[in-house]
Amino acid sequence: MNETLTLHQDGRTTLRMQRRLPHPPAKVWRAITQPRHLAAWFPAEVTIDGDHISYGFGPDGRITENDPPHTFTHTWGDEELRWHLQPDGAGTLLTFSHTFSDRHGAGSFAAGWHECISALRAHLDDRPHHLPDQPDRVRTARLHEDFIAILGLSSATADGDTVRVERQLTRPAHDVWQLLDGPAAAPGTPPPAPFTVPGVQAGPVTRAESGKVLEYGTPAGAVRWEFTEGTGHGARLIVTHTGDTTTMDAWRSRVEDLAASLVA
Repeated sequence: MNETLTLHQDGRTTLRMQRRLPHPPAKVWRAITQPRHLAAWFPAEVTIDGDHISYGFGPDGRITENDPPHTFTHTWGDEELRWHLQPDGAGTLLTFSHTFSDRHGAGSFAAGWHECISALRAHLDDRPHHLPDQPDRVRTARLHEDFIAILGLSSATADGDTVRVERQLTRPAHDVWQLLDGPAAAPGTPPPAPFTVPGVQAGPVTRAESGKVLEYGTPAGAVRWEFTEGTGHGARLIVTHTGDTTTMDAWRSRVEDLAASLVA
């Protein structure tokens, strides 16, 4: 496998994946451009009318490059998908690029496209295969975490006096809230231990909304845990701590440990 992540100056991100396929470019080209073949492996129902392309759900797109059997590029809303084929002996080197705005969703995107390209390979091989309606949760979670590591996604940043850790999780917010002992949180009481890190003196909870938000004060500022809608099948977690950027490594470790615990 060969995957890279590029962050552009405009804030967008490109995920790049390469796979060698033991089939000639002409055959692969048909599989990535013709709806009857796309139905076997692409994650949406594709309809093509001229340069207009629709996906059965979400925003439509437009074909922006169509150079058979080399490059096929199309948009999906404000995202871009690019498929480039190069002869590789008797086979093809496929280079796939996905450009999007949500950098922290890259692990989910990579895991999803990995499964899709595996299904493409099976389709080209004439092996029975299809994307499952209900993916295996444990397999999907492990694949997601593998790609987080492969892509070197950094979850923690410091801006001024604020530490921010943003992490895509592999379980719904309700499940994570339970794991963190969130139901025990109440304004005026100490925050449950899983919401804290060593070295940070936690004051009483100031706000607690089940599965959504937990806040408490510290001598230097405030800590906020927020769960929002994420990519894939899990919640997006955003932890901020104002007033002390020396806590960045501690918060990164806390969130990474939490993410790892969700995979088992």
